[in-house]
Amino acid sequence: MGGWWAGCSLLSPRLARPDFIGTPWPQASGCPFQQLPRLIIRIFVLIRRVMLFLPIIVSIFSLIFAVFLIRQIQKAPDGSGKMVQVSQAIREGAIAYLKRQYLNIGFAALIIFFILWIIFSFKIGLAFLLGAIASGLSGFVGMIISTKTNIKVAEAAKKGISPSFSLAFQGSLVTGFFVAGLGLFSVSFHYLLSPELDHLIALAFGGSLISAFAVLGGGIYTKAADIGADLVGKIEKGIPEDDPRNPAVIADQVGDNVGDCAGIAADLFESYVVTLVAALILGSLIFPGKPEAIFLPLFLASIALLASILATFFVRIGRDKNIIFAFLKGLIASICLIAVGAYPIIKNLATALGQPAFSLYLSALIGLIVSIGIFLIANYFTSKKHSPVLSIVRASETGHATNIIAGLTVGMKSTLPFIILICLGVLISSWLAGVYGTAIAALVMLSLSGMIVALNAYGPIVDNASGIAEMSGLPTEVKKITDSLDAVGNTTKAISRFYAIASAGLAALALFYIYNQKIGGQFQFLLNDPRVLIGLLLGGLLPYLVSSFAMAAVGKTAVKMVEEVRRQFREIKGIMEGEQKPEYGKCVDIVTKSAVREMILPSLLPVAFLILITFILGPKALGGLLIGSVITGLFLATFLITSGTAWDNAKKYIEEGNLGGKGSFAHQAAVTGDTVGDPAKDCAGPAINPMIKVLNVVALLIVSFLV
Repeated sequence: MGGWWAGCSLLSPRLARPDFIGTPWPQASGCPFQQLPRLIIRIFVLIRRVMLFLPIIVSIFSLIFAVFLIRQIQKAPDGSGKMVQVSQAIREGAIAYLKRQYLNIGFAALIIFFILWIIFSFKIGLAFLLGAIASGLSGFVGMIISTKTNIKVAEAAKKGISPSFSLAFQGSLVTGFFVAGLGLFSVSFHYLLSPELDHLIALAFGGSLISAFAVLGGGIYTKAADIGADLVGKIEKGIPEDDPRNPAVIADQVGDNVGDCAGIAADLFESYVVTLVAALILGSLIFPGKPEAIFLPLFLASIALLASILATFFVRIGRDKNIIFAFLKGLIASICLIAVGAYPIIKNLATALGQPAFSLYLSALIGLIVSIGIFLIANYFTSKKHSPVLSIVRASETGHATNIIAGLTVGMKSTLPFIILICLGVLISSWLAGVYGTAIAALVMLSLSGMIVALNAYGPIVDNASGIAEMSGLPTEVKKITDSLDAVGNTTKAISRFYAIASAGLAALALFYIYNQKIGGQFQFLLNDPRVLIGLLLGGLLPYLVSSFAMAAVGKTAVKMVEEVRRQFREIKGIMEGEQKPEYGKCVDIVTKSAVREMILPSLLPVAFLILITFILGPKALGGLLIGSVITGLFLATFLITSGTAWDNAKKYIEEGNLGGKGSFAHQAAVTGDTVGDPAKDCAGPAINPMIKVLNVVALLIVSFLV
């Protein structure tokens, strides 16, 4: 195949260009297509046009696949009696919270919409609003499916671990592919309607800001309820986790969904969208006038989404009943399929960009390698099978303080391999293909979002299933199965949160390059410039400031929960004997109102902080602020998420009967560590990622006022 094929191939860059649609077929000398009948030629032209809609087609297919999974889940039996009552209470509480949360978020989003309309244009305001709606919708759908799947998983556990795991995984996949499909559809469809890249920045801003609200609000809710249930129920009253006598138990189960499912789903949605938008904008800046720079990220995201769908069929529990290995098989299958599918796309589009195809392809592989590295690091530092968590277990034998010290140590140590992995990813990908290679690596890593979100959504589903089994009094054999499913839930959630914050690290170089280009590339960001240094210091402060507000909000809300739970045990006679039913609704109402109120300040603080610094100290300080927030944010988020998860799993290890089991001195120390770690891993740590993304997209929006 000679030179004529480069002009006729359906994957050729020339055929990907919008300006080629409708033009005559290439009259290259010797082109065999010249001899084909006009009907066949038109078929090829039609296929060529369809290729331009590939991202939209794939994203719709992903949403259809999610609907198919919903149908499969609906066919599974629901259980009966008390199981239905508990599940219904969890669902009603979750929906009530999200309604109140989204009402407040929607009001804030409308205000920002009008501000953007007045300052910029109606289209930019509308793009922001669409991003906000898509982000909120992804979280809401995920939560609804989670609350409908939990009871079915508990019922399926009566038949064994394999059917219950399969059902839990299907429920988590609905969230995963709804998030990934909606993210790809939002970007590609919006670009098709309005190819102005500034509009995509507004779209990303909408997703990021709503994500910040969702993560903080959900995190405050779930951890305040969890702390209230643990401090009074486990420590003061000595009753088991998920015991129906605990007034906070329903609020705790609700929190798993609004925090771990709805909140993190919105977080990964915005991570996916921001990374994809960054790759599109970066490509347009580095390769102006070449639409291949736009199509390459969109096509890679499409191939990755299809590969993730196919990889779900590889997730099966083996004879060893190793759930983490089952997830790892699915992740490896996704990576292998993406590696195969990405090569022809990159090979055919890289030529038009003047880039070595192999270098870009290797950059994409770097993103996949980083994905595997994140999985292995998160699993090692948070799994009950490895030494970091076991070191916390051993420290629990000597008391509360040594448990806390051990947990802090594990969190600090985890930053070493994680940061080295991110540094190697940035270094090698940029060496291979410059800053564009790093953007491609980040995009390919985030293109696994379908599978990664599923890992996260699996956690609240099996956690609720275990709670339903406990509260409904199901047989011990069933409870053992739901507990074994729940045993890895914390680790899978930690993996997804590591991915989210890693995306901030990999995308930092690309986003800063875009910012520098947007201000005309006329500034040098030197450390001997006081404005740059001040910006770095203030940017480094922000993750700590936002985390402090988040932790304080959890603490303040938890105090109200503890007081209410104590009041009910004190005033409602017969709760401990099981003769009277606690007032679950009052606990749900307290934590709902407080979480919605407390989430507002830490969500909007970074935006106000950035605008203030920018207009006082200028673009150099803003550039320093963007980099400073990423540097400290990566370390702090990794530390908080790892410590909190390791503390939780150390407690679960002891509750399995080790070191005296529940009620022992070691268990009391482990509960203290878990209680300290709860707001770290589920609120403060996850909140850092959307904060970093909000800072970057707002900086790109206001850059027009700086030049």
